[in-house]
Amino acid sequence: MKNSLYQNNTFSIFALFVFFQICLSSSFAQTKMNINDNWLYLENHTPNLTEAQKASNWVSLNLPHTWNAEDATDLVPGYRRDASWYQKKLNITQIDKNKVYSLYFEGSNVTTKVYVNGKEAGSHIGGYIGFSIDITNLIKEGNNEIFVRVDNSYDIEIIPSQKSDFFIYGGITRDVWLVSKYKNHIENIKITTPEVSAKKASVQIVSSFVNPDNSKDLSLTVTLKNPKGKKVASKTIPVTDKTSTITFENIKNPELWDTEKPNLYKLTAVLSEKNQIKDSVAEKVGFRWFEFKDHGPFFLNGKRLLIRGTHRHEEQAGVGAAMSNEQHWADMKSIKEMGANFVRLAHYPQDPEVYKACDELGLLVWDELPWCRGGIGNEVWKTNTKNMLAEIIDQNYNHPSIIIWSLGNEMNWLPDFPDGDNPEKTNVFLTELNDIAHKLDPTRKTAIRKYYEGSHIVDVFSPSIWSGWYSGSYKSYQKAINVYKKEYKHFIHAEYGGDSHVGRHSENPVTGENVIKAEGWEEAIVQTKVANIAQIGDWSENYIVDLFDWHLHISENDPAFVGNVQWAFKDFATPLRPEDDIPYMNQKGLTDRNGIPKDAYYVFKSYWAKEPFTYIESHTWTERQGPENTPRTISVFSNCDKVTLSHNGKSLGEKQRNLSLYPANGLTWDVNFTKGENILIAVGKTKEGKTVSDTLQVNYRFNKNDTAVSLQLSSEKLKNGNYLVTAIAVDNNNLRCLDYEASVYFQCLKGGKTLKNQGTPTGSESIKMANGKASIEVIPDGSGNPIEMTALNQSFKGEYLKIPVN
Repeated sequence: MKNSLYQNNTFSIFALFVFFQICLSSSFAQTKMNINDNWLYLENHTPNLTEAQKASNWVSLNLPHTWNAEDATDLVPGYRRDASWYQKKLNITQIDKNKVYSLYFEGSNVTTKVYVNGKEAGSHIGGYIGFSIDITNLIKEGNNEIFVRVDNSYDIEIIPSQKSDFFIYGGITRDVWLVSKYKNHIENIKITTPEVSAKKASVQIVSSFVNPDNSKDLSLTVTLKNPKGKKVASKTIPVTDKTSTITFENIKNPELWDTEKPNLYKLTAVLSEKNQIKDSVAEKVGFRWFEFKDHGPFFLNGKRLLIRGTHRHEEQAGVGAAMSNEQHWADMKSIKEMGANFVRLAHYPQDPEVYKACDELGLLVWDELPWCRGGIGNEVWKTNTKNMLAEIIDQNYNHPSIIIWSLGNEMNWLPDFPDGDNPEKTNVFLTELNDIAHKLDPTRKTAIRKYYEGSHIVDVFSPSIWSGWYSGSYKSYQKAINVYKKEYKHFIHAEYGGDSHVGRHSENPVTGENVIKAEGWEEAIVQTKVANIAQIGDWSENYIVDLFDWHLHISENDPAFVGNVQWAFKDFATPLRPEDDIPYMNQKGLTDRNGIPKDAYYVFKSYWAKEPFTYIESHTWTERQGPENTPRTISVFSNCDKVTLSHNGKSLGEKQRNLSLYPANGLTWDVNFTKGENILIAVGKTKEGKTVSDTLQVNYRFNKNDTAVSLQLSSEKLKNGNYLVTAIAVDNNNLRCLDYEASVYFQCLKGGKTLKNQGTPTGSESIKMANGKASIEVIPDGSGNPIEMTALNQSFKGEYLKIPVN
């Protein structure tokens, strides 16, 4: 009986202890609740809160949101640069007087003013970095009215400049959170790794605190766990000041963070008062060290690492900059799957999920202050710019992926202020920014791109080299980098490439010598020199494949080169390019604006990726023509050791991949196409014996099309229930005109609506044809009535198509 009573009491005490621990753990730490859902939006620029409150035309939506999601990429010049309002009923069931409450905005573009229950709570300048608004003294238990005014009006005192080659999307473009903390809490922790080697490492944690009541009974406990979750260090110290420092020395055999194995330790900081936990903050720690060798390559953790990079703009078709976390991760995973180890975030800081992804995936980061064009400004401009730099470094400080703070891009180009391109004035301010960056973070490098007069101020410099696009031929690339390696102590090449229009192909793209060759139909070969590919080139996928293949051929075979950073990963929208093949789109992406790979993506993958693959150039080139018995060179892009190509069931032989050969690392075959259907199959074989394959069907003809005389419209039903309407330019013999590239304009007259303003190959009502073909996706209206479509341009006055909906 005694034993039973004892057991029951023991169980009760244990249960009480567990209950206490659960209560403690649920109440001590700061809480962070996402409040993206159920907002109201008012497109009204009034600065008057009362006027906004009285408005009746509010619409429901969820965050993130931008009012420029589609008007940036519609066919009307310009986009809305103005203010709008957001409203939310925020229900707080219980308010703890021992806590402070705030709203945290991950990004709201460009200036933001927040009102709580009719009173102004705070404001922020700058659209690409997070900020917190204290609402403690303004909230009540029950429903609280939150009003937010966001303004992306033209303002030359706030970077980036309107003259930048990208849209400045207005709205609350990232997540919003309700945060609660005890009055005594950890304000910030900054983590550095003063010593790192393969044998041992140290980590220093500087914590800052908010302690309004000047409590003398605060203590800080910091615990470090390795990637497997095992505790490797822990320390508790009394908190006697506004900041405290804890250092863990001699962490033996650290699991290093690198681009192949991005090992992350977990650090937890716990603030206690009289042994009661008040706050807890968790961060990831990566142990790594890096070095830019003078006039030489880059080293990570003592080993040479060739920087294999790309750029990322923060936007997606249909939503603009208001991307979901899943969309951010999809971009970063695709960049990593391509084999990249470096990403330049252009030209502004990006969503917190992007840095988290880079930490976890193993991508080195160039983080950039959005001083992009516009020159140097007035004193207000300077203050805003310096504040923004401090915010960027403060917020992103703990990410091991970041190695560079960029202070700007093309800064002195196209000044907004009188004398704004004065290099003496610019250098004084650039030096001030450089000093701020090094003071706030002495562990990382500073950089700029394409401002030569300030190249000596920063740690790392990128000149502008656009071989084969804006100037010269791509074959001059080695000569260019050899010059700059000598000229700049720490040289990196950021930005190279060119535009490509999905589905646009040429049998004879411009050569590496900038020559356009005849296509083989003519009796005499006529060659034409091209001075500027960007203006006169064909924008074909073939040319850009050759250009990237050459750049990678050079960079991968140069042991003294630091590496390069391709521009840009995805097509992105810009107000400066209304006449591009897809209006208002910069089409230099390796993928389209939805993240769907173009041919060029597979070129990079063939040099960089680990997972075996083969890709026959090109899956968007299935209709071809040429004289009979004229062999065509087929390239297969693959990272396999050996590849075999077969044509219509006959093997054309096996070839060994050779990094020193160009094009396609030697994986090329001459194919004599037969008339009609041709089946190509490439089989790649790894050194371990694993095989992968790719199949391509090509329809080939021996007669050349004549001048286009009409458009033919057709449709097919897609898996999502929409219809893809395709226009084909044909000649008098009903042959598709593979040389026709003029714009075509789509319109849905009845029965549905076009998927327009997307900036994608099937999401624009105006688009230039790709080898005589253009398409648009059409959404039925649900009525069951037929869809009626037209397609027209200046040459063809209009074709009509009626689509039965089933």
